[in-house]
Amino acid sequence: MTYLIRRILYAVPILLGVNVITFVLFFVVNSPDNMARMHLGQRYVTEQAIENWKHVHGYDLPRLWNPEAAGTGHVTRTIFYQNSVRLFMLDFGRSDGGRDIGFDIRQRMVPSLSIAVPVLIIELFLSVAFGLAVALLRGSYLDRWITLLCVAGMSISSLFFIIAGQYLVARVWRLAPISGYAGGLESVKFLVLPVFVQVISGLGANVRWNRTVFLEEVSRDYVRTAWAKGLTESGVLSRHILRNALLPLLTTIVVTLPGLFLGSLITESFFAIPGLGSYTIDAIQSQDFAIVRAMVFLGSLLYIVGLMLTDISYAWADPRVRLAET
Repeated sequence: MTYLIRRILYAVPILLGVNVITFVLFFVVNSPDNMARMHLGQRYVTEQAIENWKHVHGYDLPRLWNPEAAGTGHVTRTIFYQNSVRLFMLDFGRSDGGRDIGFDIRQRMVPSLSIAVPVLIIELFLSVAFGLAVALLRGSYLDRWITLLCVAGMSISSLFFIIAGQYLVARVWRLAPISGYAGGLESVKFLVLPVFVQVISGLGANVRWNRTVFLEEVSRDYVRTAWAKGLTESGVLSRHILRNALLPLLTTIVVTLPGLFLGSLITESFFAIPGLGSYTIDAIQSQDFAIVRAMVFLGSLLYIVGLMLTDISYAWADPRVRLAET
C-alpha cells in the first residue's frame, strides 16, 4: 500500500505540471483574442464580435485572479479554474461549438475500444508467439525470414498499410467496407479491416522487441540448467523463460493502455470511425480549442495512469521491486 501511495503522490505534480503548461500554451502564448479570430474565421473581425465570442465561452474572465469577484470567486471566476482546474474533476465542460465534451467522450470511447482491444490481444499473442519461436530457433531460416519481414514492416509507414488494405481488401477483393461505422453487431464488418491493418503495421516492431527479450532470457544460466535437468520444453517456456520475461512484456502492454481509450488518430480518420482519435482530429481542423485541451489532459492522465500501472505490475511480478522501494 505504501508503494502505491508513493506512486500516486509522484503522479500528482506531473499531471499538475502538464495542466499548467497546457494552460500557458492556450491562454498565454495564444491569447483569447487570437483564439476568437481563428475561430470566427474572419480576416477583419470587429472588436465587438471578439468580445461577444469571448463572453459566450467564458474567455473574458481574468486568467488567474479575479479582483472584482467576492469570496472564493476570486479564484473560481477565472479562466484557469473554469478551464483547467475543473479538468481534475473530469468536468470537461462544453466545446466551443456548444456540445457536451464529456458526453462526446463517453459515446466515442466505444468505437475506439472496439478497435484497440482486439488489436492489443491479437498483436500480443502473435508477437509473443513469433518472438519466442525465432528466439528458440536463432540462426535458422525461420529466424532470418521473420526478422527480415519485421524490419521491412518497421520501415514501411502505417499509411501504406492503410491505403493498401483499403485498396486490396475493400475495393479489389470486396471482403470488407472501405470505411464507415455502424452500431451493434453490424459494426464487426466495419472493424475487421482497421483491426487487421493496425495489427500488421505494428507487428514487426513488437516481434523484434519480444525476440530481443526472449533471446536474453534463453541465454541465461538458469535456462541452460533447466534444459540440462531434462525439463520438458513446455515447462522451461512457462516456468522459466516466459515468467522471467514478464517485466519487459508488462511494459509494452501497460504503456499502450492510453491508446485503448484515445484511439488511433490516423486509422480512425482514414476509416471514418467515430472514435476519440477522429474526434481530436476534427477538433484540430475546426479549431475547437476546448476539445483539444480536454483531449490533451485526458491523454496525459491516461498516460500517467499507464505508467503507474506499469510500476504496480512490476511490484506484483517481482517482489524485489517492492523491497528496493522500502
